[in-house]
Amino acid sequence: MIYIKTAEEIELLRESNLLVSKTLAEIAKYIQSGITTAELDRIAESFIFANNAVPGFKGYQGYPATLCTSVNNQVVHGIPSEEVVLREGDVVSVDCGVIKNGYYGDTAYSFEVGEATPEVKRLLVVTREALFKGIGKAVEGQRIGDIGHTVQQHAESNGYSVVRELVGHGLGKKMHEEPEVPNYGRRGSGVKLRKGMVICIEPMINMGKRQIKQGADGWTISTADEMPSAHFELAIAVDKGEADVLSTFSYIEEIFKNKS
Repeated sequence: MIYIKTAEEIELLRESNLLVSKTLAEIAKYIQSGITTAELDRIAESFIFANNAVPGFKGYQGYPATLCTSVNNQVVHGIPSEEVVLREGDVVSVDCGVIKNGYYGDTAYSFEVGEATPEVKRLLVVTREALFKGIGKAVEGQRIGDIGHTVQQHAESNGYSVVRELVGHGLGKKMHEEPEVPNYGRRGSGVKLRKGMVICIEPMINMGKRQIKQGADGWTISTADEMPSAHFELAIAVDKGEADVLSTFSYIEEIFKNKS
């Protein structure tokens, strides 16, 4: 069942997703060599509560934390820990969810810790480009396969691989609603997009092969070949002519400007 959102619901979803965007920007202030992912998790949780919302991930199917912090060859669902200390040159995907006014926000950003290698920087650039190219297809009348095909083509034409087992999703009063939004696919296939559908598009792109493995903690997903992975995610509402992007990286970019 795909839920078409009203204009009022989309504004509530925008509020939740902008709060996630601001939470990731708050995290951006603290990402540096020497900080633990557990400390980032505490910062995010405090910020979310201070903004009259609750963490969307904590307790979801038993997940123990506010953030997913996935470092280097970890793709997604890395659990924050006092044992995981970020180091110069690392890349960490930070995925965050909130619930505000009964609606979910969900967005992710892959951060460099200091300066990553040129190879990793390029992976981040191409993954982010793939996300925005996918968003460009998220308009009324297109199909889910058009989004996935566009993401896949951009990643693979740059020599990277696309994770198949994990996908984007619908978003609303539940964090994972229909339809699924794969990062691969055939043009013209899948569910037809209608104005008022709200989805998260989230390319997970590997530098090496696409195969993944699950960690002993039951959550952390890593690349099977231990090569780096990148992950970016935004929430959008399907509209006519152009997608309405509900979350944003602009708050993060503002922090980067002030840091430099």
